[in-house]
Amino acid sequence: MRLHELQNTFQRKPRKRVGRGDGSGNGRTAGRGDKGQGARAGSNRRLQFEGGQIPLFRRLPKRGFNNPNHTEYTVVNLSYLESAFAAGAEVSKASFKELGLISKLDVPVKVLGDGELTKALKVSANKFSASARSKIEAAGGTCQEI
Repeated sequence: MRLHELQNTFQRKPRKRVGRGDGSGNGRTAGRGDKGQGARAGSNRRLQFEGGQIPLFRRLPKRGFNNPNHTEYTVVNLSYLESAFAAGAEVSKASFKELGLISKLDVPVKVLGDGELTKALKVSANKFSASARSKIEAAGGTCQEI
């Protein structure tokens, strides 16, 4: 095999050369049509431009409120703690991450009381629901808020 024998393994479409005479098929107006906004240099319309009519996002009413102080928690249920940890284990955000119960360490964790707990665990999390706290302590474990 020599350099002049090399070929592409897939076809590449040749670049469109505009404004190179009428014989090229893209001469005169270069595929931009006659006059108007789109024919001018530097013309580009924004996404969802509707030809000057009031766009959909302005026609629809704005509703709701986004609280800037709202904290989003990653939740972990007691049923996961029961199946994932041995009795007497220390449960933390790092151990949640190792087992794949949470995806990010920088998001606060809240333990919820869904499921039953039969083991004594030392659980440390950002928050606990009242039912989760009572079930963990009833099983002989401890709850520590970070």
